[in-house]
Amino acid sequence: MATDVEIADSTLSKARGLMFRRSIPDDYALVFPFETAETRTLHMLFVPVSIDAVWVVDGTVTQTKRLRPFVGIGFARGDTVIELPAGSAAAVDPGDAIDVIETGRES
Repeated sequence: MATDVEIADSTLSKARGLMFRRSIPDDYALVFPFETAETRTLHMLFVPVSIDAVWVVDGTVTQTKRLRPFVGIGFARGDTVIELPAGSAAAVDPGDAIDVIETGRES
């Protein structure tokens, strides 16, 4: 479970993703929310660390994949994509339920 969760909620933050970050904490997740479920492609250009990617539709995992630094690419259907440190999604399988819960935000 990631406790340090960042939401990529702008066009710029979605385009940048994890590019140029030298490392990511073990409890970190970068969440990409989208309005609709479509095929979402991830690339690892300028990402120097391996990650686990999880594609989700309506809270259900559709695909997971380990992506290698600089050359990895993955795609699957999702209305949400989650990027995690490599190994974090080892026990996550298609069909599993995932909830992204925002806490600590004031209205």
